Amino acid sequence: MKKAISPVIATVIIVAVTIAIAIAVALWMTGLVGSFTGTENLQIVSAYATKNPDGTWTIYLQVKNVGTVDVTIDNIFINGVPVSSLASYVINITVKTQDKTTTYDASNMSNISIPIATGQTANMNITVKGYVAGQMLEIKLHSAAGKEYPKQVTLP
Repeated sequence: MKKAISPVIATVIIVAVTIAIAIAVALWMTGLVGSFTGTENLQIVSAYATKNPDGTWTIYLQVKNVGTVDVTIDNIFINGVPVSSLASYVINITVKTQDKTTTYDASNMSNISIPIATGQTANMNITVKGYVAGQMLEIKLHSAAGKEYPKQVTLP
């Protein structure tokens, strides 16, 4: 005569298998969702300004993309005002990435598009006039995804 397993043991086995399957499905879903989402994160590594012999100022920014997706900077603000509205103050913006160097002058400040790939660093030089020594400027980088990355720089 054969003996069957007790109902208590059968219930424990069924619960253990159900929990194992639930954990496997949860891990699979987490991986699936994680592959479709990424985080945008720019880090302003350094920021400083120097005075030029002609009385203008150059603001140097080194920006690194430490996120998991590529970022495109679509606007730059100085003290809350977009550079496209500061043509009498902003002379030009030069951006150097690993791929190329791009210069934006007063005529094309509204068409800013600075792509920074994941892990890549961009060096920005913003040349301005009409400001005085000791003045603090807030430089804010705005991404196409809507995030803002501010940094304050004091003119020496």
